Amino acid sequence: MTIDITATTITAIIAAAVIVVDIIVRVIAVIVVPRNRRPTAGMAWLLAIFFIPILGILIFLLIGNPKLPKGRREKQAQVDEYIRESTHGVERVSDSTKWPTWFDGVVRLNRNLGAMPLIGSNSASLIGDYEGSLAAMTEAIGKAERYVHVEFYIFAYDRTTAAFFDALGEAVARGVEVRVLLDHIASARVAGYRKTIERLDAMDVRWQLMLPVQPFRGKYQRPDLRNHRKILVVDGEVGFMGSQNIIDRSYNKPGNIRRGLKWKELVARVEGPIVSGLEAIFATDWYLETGEAPMREIVPLGQESEAQDLDCQVVPSGPGYTSENNLKLFLALMYAARERIILTSPYFVPDEAMLRAITGATQRGVHVELFVSEIGDQALVYHAQRSYYEALLRGGVKIWLYQAPYILHSKHFTIDDDVAVIGSSNMDIRSFELNMEVSLLVRGASFVREMRAVEDGYRRDSRELTLDEWMRQPIRSTVLDNLARLTSALQ
Repeated sequence: MTIDITATTITAIIAAAVIVVDIIVRVIAVIVVPRNRRPTAGMAWLLAIFFIPILGILIFLLIGNPKLPKGRREKQAQVDEYIRESTHGVERVSDSTKWPTWFDGVVRLNRNLGAMPLIGSNSASLIGDYEGSLAAMTEAIGKAERYVHVEFYIFAYDRTTAAFFDALGEAVARGVEVRVLLDHIASARVAGYRKTIERLDAMDVRWQLMLPVQPFRGKYQRPDLRNHRKILVVDGEVGFMGSQNIIDRSYNKPGNIRRGLKWKELVARVEGPIVSGLEAIFATDWYLETGEAPMREIVPLGQESEAQDLDCQVVPSGPGYTSENNLKLFLALMYAARERIILTSPYFVPDEAMLRAITGATQRGVHVELFVSEIGDQALVYHAQRSYYEALLRGGVKIWLYQAPYILHSKHFTIDDDVAVIGSSNMDIRSFELNMEVSLLVRGASFVREMRAVEDGYRRDSRELTLDEWMRQPIRSTVLDNLARLTSALQ
C-alpha cells in the first residue's frame, strides 16, 4: 500500500501545526507573562505577543525580566541585613515630638524596605547652578585626605568636567584612595567614553563599570536595567547627591547642541552622620560589582552637624530589591500630605497608584503643583508624560512647564512645610522598577524653606499649562501621546 501525500495535504499539515504552536504559545504567555507583574504591564506584553508574536516573544525574552539575577539580589539582601544589624540603635534624631504624626510610619517603611536608618544632626544645602555644583564637588575632592568615592550614571571627561578629573588625579598623587563607579551602558553611549576610561587609567584611579553588559565575559543581565545613582563622598565627612551627572550640560550630543538644550539640575551637599548612609550605598555597589566588601565604610558615622539638625534617611531602590522602595516612599508621603505637594520630575509617567494618590490629594484639599519641562529630550517618554496632563489638570493639579531651551532634570518634591525628598529618581515606571536609584528623605523646616526658594525660581522661569490650552492640542499629538503611554507599560 502506498500513501499519496499531495502538496495540498502537506500545506494543511503545516498550517495545522502552526495553529497548534500559536495556540500553545498564547496559552503559555497568558500563564507566564502576567505573573508577579503589574496588570498594565502584563496586558501590554500580552498584546505585543498576540499581535506581533515572533518579535514580541524575542523582545520579551530579551527585556521581559524586570529584576537583576537571583545571585545579585541575594547578595543585596545579605548586605541589607548586615546594615540593619550594624546600625541598630544609631537613630540619633531630633525631638520626635515635633514630627508630623505620620512621619514615624514612613521612616519604618523605609527602614524595612531599604535597611537604612533615620539619622539626625545633619546639615544640607542645595546647589542649582550646573557649573557651581561641579565646582563645589571639585573643591571637596581637592580637600580629601583619606578617600574619594564617586558613583555616577553618566561619567564623562570633557571640557566642562576636566577640572573634576584633574582633582581626582591630584588626590591620587597625594596618596588619597580614589574609587569610581560608572554605569556601563549610559556612559558608553556618550561621546568620549574611550577617552574617559583612558584618563582614569592614566591617573591610576580604581574604577569599575556598573551593571556591565559583557556576555563574553560572563557579565550579563537585562540590558536596560541600569544604575542611575549619582553620589560623591569625600572622607566620610561631606557628600553630594541629586540629579546631576558628570558631563557637560549639553550631554555633548550634536542634536542637543543644535537645539541649544541645557540641563537644569539640583544637587544636595550634605554633612553629618548621614554621609555614612551615602557611603554605605557606594560600598554596597562596589561590593556587588567587584566582590570586594569595604564594610569599614558602612558602619562608622560621621561627625554631627548642629547647624540645621536635620533628620535624614537614605532610601535605595531598584531591581535588586523585591519591592519598589522609592514608589512606596513617594506614595506614603503623598497620602500623608495635609497642605501641599510640590513635585519636580523631568520624566513624569506615573502608574495607577501614583495617579490616584496625586488626584486623591487634591480632592481632600491639598494644593498640588507639578514642574516638568516644556520640551523633551526623549520623545517616547515625553509623549507618554503628556498623556497624563488632562487627567492631572482635571484633577486640580497645577502644571508648570519649565521653558525651553532648558531641560528641567531635577528630581525632588516637598510635603507640607517640613519634609522633602531629593535624589536620582524620576517619577516614572523605569525609575520605580528598572533603575537603581537613591533618594534622601529630609525632615527639617530650614531645608524645606531652601527647597521652596528653588521652586519659586522654577515658577519664575515657567509658564502654567491650563486645561483650556491643553484641550486645543491637535489630534496627531493626542495619538502620539496615547501610543507612547501604551509602550511605557512594557516593563
